Amino acid sequence: MSTLSTYLEDPVLSKLYTQVREAGAVKSISVDLTHECNLRCKGCYYFEEGMDKIVDTSANLDAAFKQFLDSEKERGTNFITIVGGEPSLQLDRLKMVYDNFKMNVATNGLIRIPYEGFEQMPIGVAVWGSNETDAELRNKGKRDLFSIALDNYKNDSRAFFYYTVSPDKSEEIASVVEKCIQNGNKVLFNYFSDIHNKKDIAGYRAGFENVRVEIEKAIQKYPEHVLTTSYFNQVITTGQLYDQHWGYDVCTNVSTNFEPNQGRLKNGNPYNPHFRSYNADFKTTRRCCTGIDRSCDSCCDAWEHFSWILINMKKHMGTKQEFINWLTSMYMFYYINRIITEEEVVLTQVHSLLNSGIIAD
Repeated sequence: MSTLSTYLEDPVLSKLYTQVREAGAVKSISVDLTHECNLRCKGCYYFEEGMDKIVDTSANLDAAFKQFLDSEKERGTNFITIVGGEPSLQLDRLKMVYDNFKMNVATNGLIRIPYEGFEQMPIGVAVWGSNETDAELRNKGKRDLFSIALDNYKNDSRAFFYYTVSPDKSEEIASVVEKCIQNGNKVLFNYFSDIHNKKDIAGYRAGFENVRVEIEKAIQKYPEHVLTTSYFNQVITTGQLYDQHWGYDVCTNVSTNFEPNQGRLKNGNPYNPHFRSYNADFKTTRRCCTGIDRSCDSCCDAWEHFSWILINMKKHMGTKQEFINWLTSMYMFYYINRIITEEEVVLTQVHSLLNSGIIAD
């Protein structure tokens, strides 16, 4: 019977696994840095779910934010995902997070986060398709947002484009990826969620088949620039992880102090025991990063699915290839978020481990 020690006899796997373990466990939370935004993107979960209505109106919210960070540091938090609202509108708060935690930030790209003072910050810059598609979905075609973001983050080593792909826009993937790479940036794929849950979810996921194919082509062509692995691409587009099908009962990033989640925490499926998703009042939490009331079945969020894979290590121990599927996902998550750093050649190496096409279901 194969064991972890057997798999780690492979020097490449041993190197990646050692780097991950030496970096240590991630005790993460998600924080809405602000309830304000300078865009209203179509289908944005933040506004569709009314999360922008939850805000502390006290006179000194920055002081409350500092107190909140101190409390989380004392609780053992060592990693924060910053969302919103638009975080670039609150650079002082962003700086407080950067100076005290490992972190990443998602931004719409309209306002450049300065390099000075944020030199090692992982920045996910939103793009939702071609210049025309991106503009239409994110500001009703009024401005070319993609071009603005490209200019703001040209050759910025901190920034990767967080490319949210719709199932009916697969033909745009190649050209969008090429623009990002020519701009000096990497690409991580996100997958547009059916936020209103108006469609058959299984059918909606099936619509990502062509998206999956085009992303695979991008991985093969630009392995040193694409931050999405083949295995991750398969899991998120199918919503299937071994015997589990994606939904609330298996989501691993649910706020553990949120009373309505207590039934989920007791159903026997693993979860992140430290995780909380904080609203912009820095006090209350909600069900998860991306939802309050909507069906979790409709969520195709990349970060949630990353966690689903990573916490289910035991499911991936049956064969060496299954272990590779898990380890490359884990390594890529740590790499994206600068929890570990390595030369770029390692990305090519990570992708090559999956090139055999033997990806376990």
